[in-house]
Amino acid sequence: MFLTGVFPLLYLVLPMLAGLLLLVVVEEVGPQWAWLTYAAVGLLSLFVTFDKEAALIFIMFFGCYPILTLYFNRLPSKWVRLLVKLVFFNLCMLVYYRITVYVFGLTELMEAFEDWGKYGGAILLAVMNPFFLCYDVSLSNMMVIYRKWLKPRILGRKK
Repeated sequence: MFLTGVFPLLYLVLPMLAGLLLLVVVEEVGPQWAWLTYAAVGLLSLFVTFDKEAALIFIMFFGCYPILTLYFNRLPSKWVRLLVKLVFFNLCMLVYYRITVYVFGLTELMEAFEDWGKYGGAILLAVMNPFFLCYDVSLSNMMVIYRKWLKPRILGRKK
């Protein structure tokens, strides 16, 4: 998360990677420690990182979503899982958008866009939902890669 100040163009990618590391914590020591790690990283990122938007998006979505997928994947139906994930993502993005605009003081920017500014949240969701679906599939695939390829190489192969 600290690298968001060094590489500001990666303010979305680096929180994604930080969230991805929480998957390893879930896998190795359990969800309780992952929640604790998420809280610690989220709190520290508010104080340490220069890019508060990156810290906010980590806290709002990219930090908790990898842990929550453990619970979402327990839902019985594939379509119910997808619907719950999409609802959670859309709620997180709308709250993130509102906080970014009104707390970080971007209301003048929204007013400059005139009519387009009031539809900013809807435009954000329309653009981001396909990316979220790709992110969700990538997250699942990265967990498989970790379990089958990376973990055996780190911990040594069983004979």
